[in-house]
Formats: sequence, structure tokens, C-alpha cells
Amino acid sequence: MSFVRLALCVVGVYSMFLLWAIAQERLSVPFQSLDGKSSDKFRSAVFLGICQSALSSISALVYILIRRTSGEAVSQTLGLDTKPRISTPAANGSSKHTTNGSAYPQKSTIPRSVLLLRFLQCSVFITTAAPFGFAALSYITYPAMVLGKSCKLVPVMLMNVVLYRRKFAPHKYLVVFMVTAGITVFMGFGNEKPKKGSSSGASETTPYASLIGIVYLLINLALDGATNSTQDEIFSRYKVTGQQMMFWINLFCTMLAVSLSVLPLPYIPVIHPTSGGQSEFMDALVFIRTHPSVITPLAQFALTGALGQLFIFETLQHFGSLTLVTITLTRKLFTMLLSVVVYNHQLTLGQWLGAAIVFAGISVEAFVKRNDVHAKRVVQEKEKAKIKSL
Repeated sequence: MSFVRLALCVVGVYSMFLLWAIAQERLSVPFQSLDGKSSDKFRSAVFLGICQSALSSISALVYILIRRTSGEAVSQTLGLDTKPRISTPAANGSSKHTTNGSAYPQKSTIPRSVLLLRFLQCSVFITTAAPFGFAALSYITYPAMVLGKSCKLVPVMLMNVVLYRRKFAPHKYLVVFMVTAGITVFMGFGNEKPKKGSSSGASETTPYASLIGIVYLLINLALDGATNSTQDEIFSRYKVTGQQMMFWINLFCTMLAVSLSVLPLPYIPVIHPTSGGQSEFMDALVFIRTHPSVITPLAQFALTGALGQLFIFETLQHFGSLTLVTITLTRKLFTMLLSVVVYNHQLTLGQWLGAAIVFAGISVEAFVKRNDVHAKRVVQEKEKAKIKSL
């Protein structure tokens, strides 16, 4: 069942986020205006966040309600009445455990404010990270963005170690190195420059443009790593499902993004990159009205992102953030391979080498997991045999 679940998660993540990547790249290049005299980029990263997080919270809520058992309270359905997974010594000095090995006090529940603050923490990281990632596309190309994102395994592991003192098996570090190195080699041969609209500012053409883009990308990666490690910590401490976490995080993301978008802010790099003192929400609506071709990729971006998150949180809950990031990293590689097939790009020898390194890293992970599963089955069979003999 675990293998089937993982396979479904992989297929769901791949299919949804391949389409999501196509929409994201389209949103990063200029759109023609109605009069056809100019082209401009869609710069409202916060509005993008509103569209995706709102649809994601709705899809998570629908999923939760469909899976809801009869007679279950609303607070239980939404994951607010939950128990910790932390062992607490009983009166005789032993710990109380659940049937699946998780340990928690039998009669206590987590205060709702504690759990909601954890979800809010993730939402702040996500809402802050998104504009930096979108802003980086004004200074570096989309392939360079994917290249940087391919190193996401590093900040995820780093933040897990730094923030929560987690440790990983030695082969995990080898897989991280091989996958990151392979995609880095594969992506490192592009010579494209970011496309600019006819009314783009001069800031995008400065000698320091690439450096600015890299700084934005590093901030985005650090916040992503903090998000994933915090999500791991929530799953390890509290009995919540992936979809419950998805609902609350995206609900808070929507509230935070709406609050930012309706404020008449002055020009602020990354957060509010348009001038005039008008709210970003109004700026986005004006852009959509004058550039209607943005509607289709915007809807595709929000819908595929929302559906893809269902598979993301399912993977995160059952297999952890490192497995999730490995899946999303290889999805980036397949995005490039799909581009090669569809658009007849020619791969260099170095790019084929990068692909081989990535698949070698995946093979190491698969081989180790296969041996672990086999060893566990042997132990289980021995335990069953002992029980029968008794």
C-alpha cells in the first residue's frame, strides 16, 4: 500500500506541476497589451499568491469534507482537536504510545493556539518567499531559476539540522549531493537571457542584475528550507493530516496576501514593485484588463498549483520533506526532458551527463529503500514466527 501511495503521489506531483511550470514560465515573460503597441510583465507576485493559496485552501477543504467520517466534530475534521506525538512519562516511568508507535499523552490535547501559530509560521515563510522567487525572474532566466531551485535539498536538510537538530542517514547526504550536482550540470549550459517587456525598467539591465537575481533566489531558497523543515516538525509533533495542514497554511497565506495586496503601498522592491501608491490588487486588475491574455496562464497556474498541493501534502505527511523534494527535483529534470522532446532541443554531452548523475542518485535511494523494506519484512516474519511458537 505504501508503494502504491508513493506512486500515486509521484504521478500527481509530476502531472500537475509540469503544467504548473509551463504556466509559471509563461507568467514570467511579457504580455502584449490590447492595443498591441507595448508589452509588459505581470509583476503582482502577491496577487499570484492569493489566486493559488485561495484555490488551494478550498481544494483542501473539499478533500477533507469528502473524507470526513460521520459524527466527527468540525474541529476534529479540521485538525484542531489533536494530540501531540511526543512521549510523556507515565506514573510508573514508562511512556504512553499509540498503536502505530507514536507516543503522546492519552488524555491531553494540543491548545489550538499553539497549532495555529505553527501553521501561521509556515504561512509567513511561504508568503514572504514567493515574491522573492517571482522577482528573481526579472533578473535571471527561468532555466537559471530552475537551476537554483534544484539545490533546494540543501537548505531543507540544513534547516532541519539547524532549527530542529534532525539527523539523516549517510546515504541521504550522498543522494542530495548527486541529485543536486546532476541537475546543476544539466541546467548549467543555457545561454538565454531573461525576456524584458518594452516598458521594462533599466534596473533589469544593470551589470549587477544577475547578482540581484541570485540574492533574491537565495532568500527564496532559505525561506523554502525553513518552511519544509517546520512542516516536518509539525508532522513529527502533532497528529494532523497533510490536507489539514494544507488547508490552514493556505488559509493563512490568503489572509496575509490579501492584507498586503489591498494596502496602498509605495514602491517597495519585491513586495510592491509598482509605483503610484495604488494597491497591488488594483494594479493586478488593471493589468488583467489591459492584457487579457494573462488570464489563461494565471488560471492554469492557480488550478494546477492547488491540485498539485494535495499530492504535495500527501507526500509530505507519509514520506517526509526530503522524499518530497527529491520528487520535485526530478520533476524539474523531466520538465527539461519534455521540453527537449516537444521543442526538439539538442542536448549537449554535459547535459546527458547531468541526467545520468541524477538518475544514479535516485537509484541509490531506491536501492537503499528496497534493502530497508526487505530487512523489515524479515524481522516481521521472525516476530510472527516467535508469536506462533508461543
